[in-house]
Amino acid sequence: MRVLLLSAYAAQSHRYWQLGLRQMFPHWQWVELELPARHFSWRVRGNPLFWSVSEREVLESGFQLLVATSMVDLATLRGLVPALASVPSLLYFHENQFEFPQDRQQHSLLEAQMVSIYSAMAADRLAFNSAYNRDSFLSGCSQLFARLPDFVPERVVDAMEEKTEVLPVPLLPVVEAQASAWRPEEKSRALRILWNARFEHDKGGEGLHRILKGLEPSGLHYQLAVTGQQFRNSPAVFSAIQRDFEHRLVQFGYMDSAADYHALQAGADIILSTALHEFQGLAVMQAVRAGCMPLVPDRLAYREMYPEHCRYQSCPDNLQQEADSAITLLLELAARPSVPIDMSAYSIEQLRPRYLRLLQSLQDSQPQPS
Repeated sequence: MRVLLLSAYAAQSHRYWQLGLRQMFPHWQWVELELPARHFSWRVRGNPLFWSVSEREVLESGFQLLVATSMVDLATLRGLVPALASVPSLLYFHENQFEFPQDRQQHSLLEAQMVSIYSAMAADRLAFNSAYNRDSFLSGCSQLFARLPDFVPERVVDAMEEKTEVLPVPLLPVVEAQASAWRPEEKSRALRILWNARFEHDKGGEGLHRILKGLEPSGLHYQLAVTGQQFRNSPAVFSAIQRDFEHRLVQFGYMDSAADYHALQAGADIILSTALHEFQGLAVMQAVRAGCMPLVPDRLAYREMYPEHCRYQSCPDNLQQEADSAITLLLELAARPSVPIDMSAYSIEQLRPRYLRLLQSLQDSQPQPS
């Protein structure tokens, strides 16, 4: 099968998903176009303009299937490149533009929301990486339509819902690594806590800082690794964490070596999340697969992925109450034997048949030449 794969905002998780598609279907012919993950507002609006001019020959070269991320302005692109209008299409949602924390956004999300609606209407099928992602998108569309002044057609959301499917990003196989950043302990081994997310406000740095401060009086013997992508405008709280908990840290900041990062995951006991926004949470999933016990807030996609005894109280409007709940649960988890959580349902082997069924059904729906 010859497949056109479009990624208009190629963040790490999007590229990880692209690699998974290629590994699931290595005999298919994948033609991939992607744009870098920066200049969000322009990227969302500008991708059809750029591709329709600069990559027109590629786009018109003939495909049996079109797979695009939800950042792609699919409706406009199909209008500008009529050759794509008849190609069966899947729009894949890694995230949606209705559930991002908006208090500190530097750009309005309304235009991106409308682009995603038009693209969803133009696509033949929609896939979401979690039920939370799907439900919050459809709910967000309904709430937006309810605020519009007039001439809002009926059943738009229903029509989109009828062509949705929940299809997680698969976890890719990793090579086991031997080295580790964790410090060896001569006496009883310290509890090893890992926090691995982008250093951005929506990943809950303030909550992490409060949890760590609350742990100090408990007397818990622990080591800490804080790792993830860093940015020039990362919140100042991450510098405060590095300063205040230097005595606990075995790692702070991004790790260039994938092998070292996998070893860090494999050596940790607890993977802690303080996220305010997470549609699937690949970094947490990878750590849980490596043997970590998840300690996550009772919200977002975590509710459908991890058992109740791993979720602490969600209080985004009361960070101290949330931190106290997380500390209580962390101490409980530290005191009991760890029982690994089975993540095999998210493996390439388990998800490949579901992907194949969806993609094959789209390809089969393509009109055959007479």
